[in-house]
Amino acid sequence: MRIETAKLEHLQRLAAIERQCFSDPWPEQIIVRMLDQFTVCIDGDALAGYIVLSSVLDEGSIDNVAVAPEFRRQGVADLLLSDAESRGRAMRLASLTLEVRAGNEPAIRLYEKHGFAKVGRRKSYYEKPREDAILMTLLLSDTAR
Repeated sequence: MRIETAKLEHLQRLAAIERQCFSDPWPEQIIVRMLDQFTVCIDGDALAGYIVLSSVLDEGSIDNVAVAPEFRRQGVADLLLSDAESRGRAMRLASLTLEVRAGNEPAIRLYEKHGFAKVGRRKSYYEKPREDAILMTLLLSDTAR
């Protein structure tokens, strides 16, 4: 498996994974506009998953993490999260923050394994179905406290 920056040639597969993984998927137009923020995991010729990392000043945000169903439980999300942390450090970000569905215990455990801590809750953040979000943050520098 290899990690690389997303390219326009990945668009159709990114959109397909987005639809498979999320009840309210981003349309292709949004994905195209944000393509430079997408990092993909490639297994052979297949796009196995992606992560979206954006930043404002020294604060990073993981906006989406998605793994195609046929590649789940094979370490794809671990690779993507490790890469995002490395990129965040290289960008000199103080922290990375993300939201996760309150009921998505496997994802919460994965993020905790990578050092993210629960720091808040957003009531009724998600729709389809309506659910709270858990806000999680990974501190990348001592100055982020």
